[in-house]
Order: sequence, then structure tokens, then C-alpha cells
Amino acid sequence: MMRYFLMIVALLAALPAAAQRADRATPGYVRVRLETALGNIVLALDAKRAPATTANFMKYVDDGRFDGISFYRSARQKNAPSLGFIQSGIRTDARRFLDMIPHESTKKTGIKHLDMTISMARRGEPGSANGNWFIAVGPMPWMDWKPDNPGYAAFGRVVAGQNVVKRILAQPTGERMKGTLLLKPVYVKRAVRLDGKAKPTGRPRPWLIEGRKDG
Repeated sequence: MMRYFLMIVALLAALPAAAQRADRATPGYVRVRLETALGNIVLALDAKRAPATTANFMKYVDDGRFDGISFYRSARQKNAPSLGFIQSGIRTDARRFLDMIPHESTKKTGIKHLDMTISMARRGEPGSANGNWFIAVGPMPWMDWKPDNPGYAAFGRVVAGQNVVKRILAQPTGERMKGTLLLKPVYVKRAVRLDGKAKPTGRPRPWLIEGRKDG
């Protein structure tokens, strides 16, 4: 009985996501298309409930800082390898770095780590997130805020290309990063804003200048 109750709770929690559409704009959300080597992924970012996190992500998109990056990590659950998360972003590339951002916890936003949720990665304490993020495959409640754990900042979900996310999760990994580093990173050609007007930061983009010199 308790199992069915929890399933119903999870479905009710996911209801707001049902209003998000891959094929048209939804008020309060910003869509982004990730063009990867394995296919396209469309994200719907919650600009209303997670404004700071969404604004940060869109700065990277509008500046082209996510163009040419890759999905570099696949963390599969040992007892359920079809579940886990995939990670992407600028890694440690200081040339693409912008700023660290305030932590918008799940307690503050109400955005839980459900299946296909996008959330910010961070290297340390809350407030250390910048240009790295992950996508959950399956619910991950341990990523949510708890009284003894600040959790991670979820800020949207995948609304198209869920099969691509699962394909990336299934790619071979090696021993580095506790066995989660992809042996062959999945290339992201570009990240494209689908809603609203682009707002580039105007800050230097040294990786482009260096790329032209190398060519």
C-alpha cells in the first residue's frame, strides 16, 4: 500500500512538468536545444521558481560557452544500471568560466530531482556551482534538500530527447572519477535558446580566439 502511495505522490509532484512542451513556449520556462553527437535534447528551464540558476545557464547558452563542450560523465546505479545521471558543462575550462552562483535549493524552489530533471553540479559548498550540470535518469530524492544536507539546485527538465539522455547514460566508462568518466565523451555541437531574446554577457570569449590561432 505504501509503495502505491509513494508512486501517486511522485506522479503528483511531476504534474507541473506536464505543462512544459518541447514544441512551443510555456510561460515561465525557457527552452534550450542541445545538439549532441547522439541526437538533440530539449530542456525546459524554470525561470520562475529557479530564476538565478536559469539565468546563469542562459548566460552560458547566449555566450556560446556551451558550444563544443561534451557530456563527460555517466554515473549509473550499481543495482540498476539503467538509472543514474549524466554530466556536462565546461568542466575545468577557465576560458569559459563566468561566475559562481547562489544556491537555489529544492526547499526554496520546490523543484525535485525526478526523472529527467536538470540540476547544477558543484565542487564544494552551496554557492560553488557555475558552468557544470547533470541530468537525472530516474528519481533521485537524495539530491534534494534535507535538514542535514543542502542538496543540489534543480532548475528544469528534459522535454524532448529522453532517449538520447538514456543512450548517453549507457555509454562505456573507465576507471577515473570512480568509474563514471566516459571513455568517449559525447560531443555537444551547440546549445540553442528557443525562447526569448538572447542576452550575451559581452565578456571575453578567449577559447574562440585561441581556436582561431590554432587553426
